[in-house]
Amino acid sequence: MPRFKRPDYGLKMIPVDFDRQVMPGSFEHALCHLVGHEIDLAQLEARYRNDSTGAPAFAPAVLLKIVLLGYSRGLVSSRAIAAACRDNVVFMAVSGDSAPHFTTIAGFVAELGDEAARIFARVLMICDRQGLIGRELFAIDGVKLPANASKARSGNRADFIREADKMEATVKRIMARHTEADTNGEDTEAARAARTVERLKAEAAKIRTWLDAHPDERRSEGKSRLSNRTDNESAKMATGKGVIQGYTGVAAVDAKAQIVIDAQAHGTGSEQELLLPVVEAIEPFRTPDTALCADAGYPSEANLKALAEAGIDAYLCDNDYRSRDARYAGQASHKAKPDPLWDKRMVVKKTRCFRPADFTLAKDRSHCVCPAGNKLYSNGSNCTFNGYAAMKFRGAERDCVPCALREQCLRTPEKTKTRQVAFFLGKRDGEESYTERMKRRIDSDTGKRMITARFATVEPVFGNLRNNKRLHRFTLRGRAKVDGQWKLHCLVHNIEKLAHHGYAQ
Repeated sequence: MPRFKRPDYGLKMIPVDFDRQVMPGSFEHALCHLVGHEIDLAQLEARYRNDSTGAPAFAPAVLLKIVLLGYSRGLVSSRAIAAACRDNVVFMAVSGDSAPHFTTIAGFVAELGDEAARIFARVLMICDRQGLIGRELFAIDGVKLPANASKARSGNRADFIREADKMEATVKRIMARHTEADTNGEDTEAARAARTVERLKAEAAKIRTWLDAHPDERRSEGKSRLSNRTDNESAKMATGKGVIQGYTGVAAVDAKAQIVIDAQAHGTGSEQELLLPVVEAIEPFRTPDTALCADAGYPSEANLKALAEAGIDAYLCDNDYRSRDARYAGQASHKAKPDPLWDKRMVVKKTRCFRPADFTLAKDRSHCVCPAGNKLYSNGSNCTFNGYAAMKFRGAERDCVPCALREQCLRTPEKTKTRQVAFFLGKRDGEESYTERMKRRIDSDTGKRMITARFATVEPVFGNLRNNKRLHRFTLRGRAKVDGQWKLHCLVHNIEKLAHHGYAQ
């Protein structure tokens, strides 16, 4: 029988040379070289006022290295990063055997502010100096992540007032019932009722205080938004796994080495609003030959017009581009596969309403006939919808109101009296929209290559941040702080690219 030396995994008291723990070519080696030689932290150091009085503070360079190293290891919590500084040799070596409290780490990240953008820009310049930015294709996309906020605390002012009124009415009802029980000599759970009353009073008072501090409805980009009493700059947004209260992290990624050119976090789920700010931010890195590519959430007629007028070579796919591309002909077979994360609860399907194809247009185009056999009469014979010529018809109340097929014909039969239907007659000459022009670009051979390149450029970045770095949610509150945290995570990705390409070796 072979004999082997027995390994000893017990506690050892051995000398450690911290300089030898940071191996060339590793992330921590590139990080230490960047912070020590390339990034100027004078503005962060100027925040401290303990030259002659006060206790010594942890250097911003040390805290920055600790935070970025923790993010690179998938440690998002400040408590986990603080624990690693006490237990992990690499963290000890990078921090110089510093062991800051988790509150110090959390406060540093929360108060970083605009310095995160400046540090991100400095590292981006180094990536450019290293030849990692090709400027041939910038892929733009976003990821929706939960915020450090409660979805249940979202609503408008009317919702909050109604909630506070309901709590106060409940308190009055409990007090009245308790008083009546005392009068009748009945035995009641006074302690439990008192706790409930105090809890409801406190919650109602918090709502009233919040309403006084925010007298107006929340608005952004000229649109009304739902407020949130936990983080009023976050937004309720729909995702593939349900509705979340969170932020959208947008990234523009260069195709050459997957360097993140720009990173922004916004409290909205509407990607159309986020395209032009990103295009403006990456303007210093673009050349006349740089192409931009984004997925189906970003194009709108206004966005496409702005890109065309600026002379930007852009490829923004629409929602139906897959149905026009033969490469996606078999995608229906994949949709039928079970998803372990999908909600398995039964979904009640709504009844499909009659479509224009279910109506019969008369030969003289004076009317059309609905599935119930009633006539709909013309109320617009020369209309235009998005550049398309159309004819509109509307039913008569004497036919639609008593019709037995109202539930199948109208989306809201309790509100809508009559059905209206439009028949499209084709594109009007000389009125081609920017959306139609973009569809032609996407359907071309070049457009198909660009769409494929977009997948290979930006999606691996999100996969790295969400899975490898475990960025499943933002831990801070307020758009400025969340934007800084998003930039720090994208900064970690860029430093990894620098390390992999031999930086500082």
